[in-house]
Amino acid sequence: MSDPSPSRPPGSLVPRLDRASLERVLARAAELQGSAADADSSDQFTEAQLIELGKEVGLSPQNLRQALAEERTRSAAPQEESGLAASMFGPSRVSAARTVPGKAADILAVIDSWMQKQETLIVKRHHADRFVWEPSREFGVAFRRAFKPGGRDYVLSSAFEVAATVIPIDDERAHVVLDADFRTRRTRVGMQVAGGVGVSGMFGGALLFTALPAVVAAAPVIAIAAAGIMGGRSLQHRVITRASLALEQLLDRLERGDLRQRGRDTLLGAIVAAATSLPPRRP
Repeated sequence: MSDPSPSRPPGSLVPRLDRASLERVLARAAELQGSAADADSSDQFTEAQLIELGKEVGLSPQNLRQALAEERTRSAAPQEESGLAASMFGPSRVSAARTVPGKAADILAVIDSWMQKQETLIVKRHHADRFVWEPSREFGVAFRRAFKPGGRDYVLSSAFEVAATVIPIDDERAHVVLDADFRTRRTRVGMQVAGGVGVSGMFGGALLFTALPAVVAAAPVIAIAAAGIMGGRSLQHRVITRASLALEQLLDRLERGDLRQRGRDTLLGAIVAAATSLPPRRP
């Protein structure tokens, strides 16, 4: 008796799957692998294995490498914040991410140069694919920030720390994640609000010894606290918005290649200037 199931010649393609079906198949396969009795908990897929797996289901290696790079930088992105300070004054961290052309090492070097020269930051930590900077506390740098020559904002100089993670996708592209942490600035805002509430509380307590009702005595405390929280939240929002814009503008420059081109132009100009300054040879 012949097999009723249709046979496929070797190497024939399986029916195409839409995106939703593909996601369900991969998720189910991972679930089965994890629950198998003989599964090794240390089993991991290499990048080459994932690329081959993607080819079998019709995914391009280029897109897979970009997805892998984005996944590797996922831990560097700020997580959603919770707690009293976040609910009162808003988030303290901001990030921006993009895939840009260039080699990862070159991109990271360009970002480091930008952060130190244009944002007056200094290196705090340096890993293979990640830089972390903090504000410089030199007197001359503080002078520049105060007077803002050229109209520069230096918004990142008020951060607790700024970081960049660059993961290569291939020889011509890399995925960049920039993040800035303004926790100390938000803490200062909270302390200022708490100080204002404390002073108004003392004033309200003094009013309790008068003939005024308790509700009237407590009114200034409530009003000052509410105004302080709204003002602090508005200030924190402006800082985070400006910082987000600064990070996105830096990614814009990296995407266009402006910073690398300017670096080459500067180096070429320096070489030309040094060559023209040499005395002519005597015959």
